[in-house]
Amino acid sequence: QVQLVESGGGLVQAGGSLRLSCAASGSTFMINAMGWYRQAPGKQRELIAGITRGGSTAYARSVKDRFTISRDNAKNTVYLQMDSLTPEDTAVYYCAGSQAVVLDPVRYWGQGTQVTVSS
Repeated sequence: QVQLVESGGGLVQAGGSLRLSCAASGSTFMINAMGWYRQAPGKQRELIAGITRGGSTAYARSVKDRFTISRDNAKNTVYLQMDSLTPEDTAVYYCAGSQAVVLDPVRYWGQGTQVTVSS
């Protein structure tokens, strides 16, 4: 099986930055695409960034040009650099993994890490 563990969440002021990490363990050879979802209170979970094993990336319009996803295949870790944060970015952020080339369907989830942006 595969385990995903996020870290790096916390409280930051608007305009600040945070870097999330997601470390995969277990049968990591089963993971292909990885990405980040987030869920704000009262809202549905949304995909915000994805990355293939080869490094191709895609972003939701709401975070494009502010967030950067990257991965280190040797370390089985994916990162999310978040810049120019706004209170609207406040949410629980989840790491996700798939056996497919793209992040659909998601087979593996992390436990989530809280990101809170104060105004």
